[in-house]
Amino acid sequence: MAIVLAAGQGKRMKSKLYKVLHPVCGKPMVSHVLDMVQGAGCERSVVIVGHGAEKVQSVLGGQAEFVLQSEQLGTGHAVLQAKDLLGDEEGTTIVICGDTPLVSKETVLAMLQLHEDSASAATLLTAELPDPAGYGRVIRGAQGQVEKIVEHKDCNVQESAVREINTGTYCFNNRKLFEALSRVTNNNVQGEYYLTDVIGILQQQGEVIQAYCNDDPAEAIGVNDRVALAEAERSMRERIARRHLLAGVTIIDPAAVYIENDVVIGADTVIYPGTILRGKTVIGEDCVIGPQADITNCIIGGQTSIKHSVLNDSKIGSSTSVGPFAYLRPGSELGDNCKVGDFVEIKNASLGDGSKVSHLSYVGDAIVGKDVNIGCGAITVNYDGFNKSKTQIGDGAFIGSNVNLIAPVKIGDGAYVVAGSTITHDVPENDLAIARERQVNKPGYAEKIRNRAKAKKERTQPS
Repeated sequence: MAIVLAAGQGKRMKSKLYKVLHPVCGKPMVSHVLDMVQGAGCERSVVIVGHGAEKVQSVLGGQAEFVLQSEQLGTGHAVLQAKDLLGDEEGTTIVICGDTPLVSKETVLAMLQLHEDSASAATLLTAELPDPAGYGRVIRGAQGQVEKIVEHKDCNVQESAVREINTGTYCFNNRKLFEALSRVTNNNVQGEYYLTDVIGILQQQGEVIQAYCNDDPAEAIGVNDRVALAEAERSMRERIARRHLLAGVTIIDPAAVYIENDVVIGADTVIYPGTILRGKTVIGEDCVIGPQADITNCIIGGQTSIKHSVLNDSKIGSSTSVGPFAYLRPGSELGDNCKVGDFVEIKNASLGDGSKVSHLSYVGDAIVGKDVNIGCGAITVNYDGFNKSKTQIGDGAFIGSNVNLIAPVKIGDGAYVVAGSTITHDVPENDLAIARERQVNKPGYAEKIRNRAKAKKERTQPS
């Protein structure tokens, strides 16, 4: 079981967005925490909400159960709100703050192992910081056992010098947790009910209290302001990049890319600087991504190259080339061995295997078959000001440069549309379509136009 504390407003964030909903690498902090505890084996998660409760519940959806803390009277009071849901349960409960997105599954599993092996009533996650200001100090006895936790505001001089801090993540024997919470008072500087007082109560009862000291201080970051948010973002970016590097992905400069947590990248793919990979993007093996590729929620096959381009909610096949300076809007699907070149925009359109749109074209609301060549400046005219209409282009068709295809229109297999044509009717299979004015040359007429323009200019100039 897990109890996630997410009731605070986060005034130091100075934001209209509630603290736990601020994203780190593209995902709200509290979502990172929920994913982690569920990955660590927690089958039941209860989120304590307060400020912005409806918004937090809306974002998290069915990921957890929710309990409202209508008054924020301290961490102990917050956990106590879960008593009706969890108070009678047997087993171990993890208590963790919703603003600690860097706590890893591996760390929590190690803490759980220590907790269970030692039959502890409580185990807390600690870390040693060079500057522990602002954190509660862990006070140990002569044999190293945990005696108490003292909040920073309540520390005396000796306690303030302690560098081991409480990260705010715990494992508790569930029954003993709620029994001890009933005895917690608010006799402290803040007048709040501290969850940390449970440790002292259990210790007085002769219970075993353990502490698992995490060797990665970054996991201790609790995000309370924008500075800490930036630090958490940097740490998570480093963690994500390292994971991909160890999995066989080449990242030329890890500090110069942005990769969100759920992105999947195949081995031997090369990521160049300036690349941004967001959402549920999946990239195959042996790809070249970047420089300056901005990709969101896309599925990309192996051996594909994407350079200096923006891709959103699209699917790209294998051995396909995109860019430079292409834009794939939602609903685009490219087959294998396709080419989408410079200054091409694709929107809600599919290109069959081997088709090419090499430069300066717009293909929107279209179904393009296999081995189609779409020339420079060609446009599918899909919108009449009221409705979007489809263009269909059959296999092996050729669309010349500066062609306008006025949808709805269908170009048959193997058809040939001559450059400069504006097509308003279907072109049958293997037909050639020409839709442009016949050229007329007027001998010497250019000189007449120049002389006429010169005379007009002289008449209008002031004397």
